[in-house]
Amino acid sequence: MQINGATALVTGANRGLGRRFAQALLDRGAAKVYAAARDPRTVDLPGVVPVRLDITDPAQVAAAAELAPDVDLLINNAGTGTGATLLDEDPANIRLEMETHYFGTLSVARAFAPVLAAAGGGALVNVLSVLSWTTAPGLEAYSAAKAAELSLTNGLRLALADQKTLVTALHVGFMDTELVAHVDAPKSDPLVVANLALDGVEAGEPEVVADERSRQVRAALSGPLSLLFPSVA
Repeated sequence: MQINGATALVTGANRGLGRRFAQALLDRGAAKVYAAARDPRTVDLPGVVPVRLDITDPAQVAAAAELAPDVDLLINNAGTGTGATLLDEDPANIRLEMETHYFGTLSVARAFAPVLAAAGGGALVNVLSVLSWTTAPGLEAYSAAKAAELSLTNGLRLALADQKTLVTALHVGFMDTELVAHVDAPKSDPLVVANLALDGVEAGEPEVVADERSRQVRAALSGPLSLLFPSVA
């Protein structure tokens, strides 16, 4: 599909990668960009249509699908980062990771699947992570939720094939956003990442691996587990 002239909805569009997705869509000539956020008053990008959307609230998800019946490109970007570990964390934070990244993404996909079908198929982008494939200390709950979202993405790809909806998975590591401002590590420019993902959509790609770290981990999946987790060797 072509971004120029498309009508897109981006979840979590008030900051970080989501805001850059909205900006990139406008820059590339999208006809309309719905910028969804839990508090639409925090959407400050000129030219977009703010939408109230907490993806963990089924009523808000249904209302968003009714409000935006012309969408042909859905970008599931909204997420959370609690920093929850698995053994000594409040279980509510672990559940929040799964409720957001898995069940929230599924809820939005289910609501907008008929909208995309009516548009001739369109495209759906799920923002995943290099941590869909691996994990790191302090990120275990997030990684588990992103791994579940990766499996969800594969399932959606099969479920939406008959209606000709392209499903693209975006994998990326640390980006220069507020979420990881405290992390001292190389970070990608989120606007560059957003444009790489949109390039992938226009090329009909089912997967976009946006940075070197993600490419390294992707390649290591076919090797022994010690390539990802040296401590097990």
